[in-house]
Amino acid sequence: MARVLCVASFFLFLTKLSIGQREVTVQKGPLFRAEGYPISIGCNVTGYQGPSEQHFQWSVYLPTAPTQEVQIVSTKDVTFSYAMYAPRVQSREIYVERVQGNSVLLHISELQMKDTGEYECHTPNTDGKYYGSYSAKTNLIDFMLIPGPLYTERFAAGDVRLDKLGVATYRLSIEKLQPSDQGRLFCEAMEWIQDPDETWTFITKKQTDQTTLRIQPSVRDFHVNITAESTFAEGKPLELICLVVGSGRDPQLQGSWFFNGIEIAHMDAGGVQDLKKDYKERASQGQLQVSRLGPKAFSLKIFAVGPEDTGTYRCAVAEVVRTQTGSWQVLQRRQSPDSHVHLKKPAARSVVLSTKNKQQAVWEGEELTLLCKAGGAESPLSVIWWHIPQDQTQPEFVAAIGQDGIVQLGASYGAPSYHGNIRLGKVNWATFQLEITSTTITDSGMYECRVSERTQNQARDLSWTQKISVTVKSLESSLQVRLMSRQPQVRLTNTLDLSCIVVANYSDLKVPLTVTWQFQPVGSQVFHQLIRITHDGTVEWGDFLSHFQKKTKVSRSSFRSQLLIHDAAEEDTGTYRCKVEVYDRNSLHTNSPWRASAVSHPLRIAVTLPESKLRVDSSSRVQEVSVNSNTDIECNILSRSFGNLQLAIIWYFSPIYINSSWLKILEMDQNSIVKYGDEFHTPQRKQKFHIEKVSQYLFQLHILNVEDRDQGKYHCAVEEWLLSTNGTWRKLGGEKSGLTELKLKPTGSKIRISKVYQTENATEHRDVAIRCSLESSGNSASLYSVMWYRNRENSRSEMLVHLQHDGLLEYGEEGLRRPLHCYRSSPTDFVLKLHQVEMEDAGIYWCRVAEWQLHGHSSKWVNQASDESQRIVLTVQPSEPTFPSRICSSAPLLYFLLTCPFVLFILLLISLLCLFWKTRRLSTLSFNAQKEKALWVDSKGAGGRITNGRDDEEEDEGN
Repeated sequence: MARVLCVASFFLFLTKLSIGQREVTVQKGPLFRAEGYPISIGCNVTGYQGPSEQHFQWSVYLPTAPTQEVQIVSTKDVTFSYAMYAPRVQSREIYVERVQGNSVLLHISELQMKDTGEYECHTPNTDGKYYGSYSAKTNLIDFMLIPGPLYTERFAAGDVRLDKLGVATYRLSIEKLQPSDQGRLFCEAMEWIQDPDETWTFITKKQTDQTTLRIQPSVRDFHVNITAESTFAEGKPLELICLVVGSGRDPQLQGSWFFNGIEIAHMDAGGVQDLKKDYKERASQGQLQVSRLGPKAFSLKIFAVGPEDTGTYRCAVAEVVRTQTGSWQVLQRRQSPDSHVHLKKPAARSVVLSTKNKQQAVWEGEELTLLCKAGGAESPLSVIWWHIPQDQTQPEFVAAIGQDGIVQLGASYGAPSYHGNIRLGKVNWATFQLEITSTTITDSGMYECRVSERTQNQARDLSWTQKISVTVKSLESSLQVRLMSRQPQVRLTNTLDLSCIVVANYSDLKVPLTVTWQFQPVGSQVFHQLIRITHDGTVEWGDFLSHFQKKTKVSRSSFRSQLLIHDAAEEDTGTYRCKVEVYDRNSLHTNSPWRASAVSHPLRIAVTLPESKLRVDSSSRVQEVSVNSNTDIECNILSRSFGNLQLAIIWYFSPIYINSSWLKILEMDQNSIVKYGDEFHTPQRKQKFHIEKVSQYLFQLHILNVEDRDQGKYHCAVEEWLLSTNGTWRKLGGEKSGLTELKLKPTGSKIRISKVYQTENATEHRDVAIRCSLESSGNSASLYSVMWYRNRENSRSEMLVHLQHDGLLEYGEEGLRRPLHCYRSSPTDFVLKLHQVEMEDAGIYWCRVAEWQLHGHSSKWVNQASDESQRIVLTVQPSEPTFPSRICSSAPLLYFLLTCPFVLFILLLISLLCLFWKTRRLSTLSFNAQKEKALWVDSKGAGGRITNGRDDEEEDEGN
């Protein structure tokens, strides 16, 4: 408030200045501020001319460079700020507030030490001439507050401040006094002097007289209340709350709890607890808790009330302060009234058994939740669930929850196959929940809930029973699948849209589905998997026709699946169908098989080519041009199809002097590749003809240096081609343009060739010469070229050879170079010589002679005129057959002569082998005979000796 009054007085004083000359004034300095504090510096201008709203520019001269201006902020130019101040100006930490049209305030939200300096306020001139002062300066001063370690937090919160009121006057302010502030306060001042080298030297220091500060605690009267219910059920939690009403702001309180007049727990102002032995043990076991809920609230909570907790409770609260020795001094103490706590007695209860969604019929796989709710006063309860299946009378134990929270499962429901499919819960003390997460047909039947309560005064538990009938409906019974398409025929490159719709009585039930799209190509008897989206979201592509992956999109909702095949191709033609498998909700966690399945009817889809919209101008025209000039022939497209389509342009030419089929000049295919025809493949012809795409609807054929042989009829053929997704081109349609006849303007030069009908007879394998002659020798300054043509039976006309005016020979086909020779035998005669003619050389021959003359200043030879000869018929007679030719003409004789040497060679080889074998055999027999003879001689000598010995023996025996 003091700053605002000071600034207002400053501006009030400034408005009293006389108006006569411009004068700029700012707040008188020096201005003292502390680091981190804000500052506002006012600036006013009077005695000015021009608009009532003046602009202001603030700059500073820092102590480090007292002569250098540093621009801070301007009301006129947003780019006025220098780099060191620009971020603070952009973040509005430094800004200019306009008070009036001629007065502003410079605001710095948080001063920094580097902000010390001489500040200048400047007003740009709006007067007719410079008269008066246009800027004013003030000093902003080197200081930073450093709090002591015990006062750092309170200084940051603004509770402790030090303000400089003048050059030698300071003020210390302390708000929200605390007992620790009590003591003696004094101020110590130190004097420093700055040497020429800009270093500071301490001179002296002095202290003021000490002032004693005493803190009196503020005490306000208060009273204490205790809140709690009078009756509690056994085993339920009990919470007693002690509330302090009155007292001062943020008092320091300590509380004590009493049970039947005996202190059981105490908590001082610092939060330190002191519990008696029995309650300390219960607190360590988590059965009891003493806490502070707020500055004026204490809590005693018993989590499970028993008979031993019945009695009288009260609390006592004392307001304290901490002394200098660290102990707590009690200022005042109050007690609450007594609170009596009793246990509730059990009473008769009612039990309600219902389903969660209030429906007793569910679909197979759907969740079934039963709620069993007991009435009456709160008390520990237990529950037992029973199930009587359909067509049975014996109940089955499902599960139970005891009063202690222990869960038991029946033999069937606790099996591993059923594990996780049943859940037991306790919504509150009186409501129990049985949840079957994925039902089956066998879960139909009667369910029974039995609630029991244990009492201390009775011999057995009290129990109450309720029953409910539940029906589980089969999914298989009502499942149907329909396959739908927007159209049975799809144009090529368009999108094929198929929808698989599940029709069932349970369409409002969100069950997991697996959808499989299948495809049967044309000519196949087997359906192949296209794509499969499982009930857990997994996408599985089939191995067949992998190209579907690049252009297929599948979306799925609860009971609908859409198949989009973009850029349909011909290979997508075939039969489609979808298969749906229904799972229960718990299948994502149990991996259980599907509960029901169905297949849609097959749907045949045909992918056809789109209809061509190509139309080409078919009107005919005549173009007459000068010799050696350039001309363009247009191909106009009236309409065409759009999409992934390209055009192919083919230009054809029919010479005026040749009765032949159309010759292809060049072709620009759908890939914009230009190819020349066979007759226009020479470099000279390529240089003459060019194609240009002027627009999507106009193509031009450029013909350079038109000459006589370029005369004739031209037309273009346009084809539309469609690029399919597999990269192949398909032709949609084609159109031909009208004929454009190209003529040369008469030049006055004429040439005539003899038109005498000629026939030539030649013998096969002999040479023949064909001649054509000029009727006159012509102009001596002219040159002549000749082109020879031939038309054979069942064949089109063809150019054989071209003798150019410069003497160069150009053959229609490279293979004609050897059998043909063309030359000029005299000034008027041209000869075509055929070497070793064959029977197929028979036909009609003619020549076309062109006259060439120098044209223009470029001394270029130009075709002036041309003429054709009469047709010459060449007949080829077969030659007399020779012996070799006769042999070659008889196939059996030729085969005999070829196979006879081979047969003779085989026979000779066999004879040699037989001779060799016989010789070898004779040699072997001779060797064996000699060997036997030698053995026989040896055997004879030995045998004589043996015989004699025997005779001697016999003789001895006789004697």
